[in-house]
Amino acid sequence: MSGPTPPPISVLKALKLTDATLTRYESGLINDTWRVDMPDGERLVLQRLNPIFPVSINDDIELVTQHLKNKGVFTPRLVPTPEGELTLMQSGERWRLMTFMPGITRDVLENPRQADEAGSMLARFHLALSDLKHTFVNARLGVHDTPMHLETLKGALAKYNHHARFDEIKPLANAILEIAATLPELPVSADRTVHGDPKISNMVFNEITDGAICLVDLDTIAPMPIILELGDAFRSWCNPKGEDNKDASFSVPFFRAAVTGYAREAWDFLTEEEWQALPAAALTITVELAARFAADALVESHFGWDSKRYGSASEHNQIRAESQVSLAQSIRTQWSAMEDIVAARIGC
Repeated sequence: MSGPTPPPISVLKALKLTDATLTRYESGLINDTWRVDMPDGERLVLQRLNPIFPVSINDDIELVTQHLKNKGVFTPRLVPTPEGELTLMQSGERWRLMTFMPGITRDVLENPRQADEAGSMLARFHLALSDLKHTFVNARLGVHDTPMHLETLKGALAKYNHHARFDEIKPLANAILEIAATLPELPVSADRTVHGDPKISNMVFNEITDGAICLVDLDTIAPMPIILELGDAFRSWCNPKGEDNKDASFSVPFFRAAVTGYAREAWDFLTEEEWQALPAAALTITVELAARFAADALVESHFGWDSKRYGSASEHNQIRAESQVSLAQSIRTQWSAMEDIVAARIGC
């Protein structure tokens, strides 16, 4: 990624980490994250927090993770500062420590078993939070407002028509808008407390057994329609080529496994109408993300990018947008197979 500055010594001193070894995680689009290896063998996670999230979101995380722990669902927990605070403000930047969850994260899934495990893990996560009574500070209004993101793309085309890559991005944007015009209407789905960003890199797996251990990156936890959460999950999990491959394709075997894993744990958590809407939800979120990447290819203000592989944020976001368009086209060509899989789940 476009390289962040390492944590300053003042932060390490304040958190009593001066003797620790820090290893940066390359993945992640929002926060900067390091693994912390303490001299006594303890491992922690240190993050520089992106200011797009209010500091009060950490109160949400603390309450939610305690609730999940009480239900036997494990997640990283916040580690208070020596002064007992959930975060540290130092030199205009906010930092936090969390417990380390052993295992590995994946940018893509490799086989249907992993997709089944991911579905099962997300279902357990949803069920554990289904009785949580809490007013969230971070409501994340508009996070999956697809029409709004499409309008943002149109606005970027109008405002940044002198951008150096405009002639490449405009036909891509037009392709996104053409697909968006044919999106099926999603049914009304009740808000439930969800993860909010269930892409596959936010799930930790056992490296040996492929079992899913937990979900991480909990800044996005908030109520939203469950079908949008699942659409986002399947969009990510069922793309074995990854978000940086412009020839991405949707894996029906992965979709079948993911739906099976989720239904095994939480068959009656969704209504029949919500189950039937899963193909449409996956397509909708794919198109929405394509629009967001294409807009940021012109604006260059939101998503992190890989400076080792790309010459600019614009180039990287263009590739990401092309990947999502390819994925959307693949979903459309396999629509009947996806509907059959969902129908089989409903009928079981």
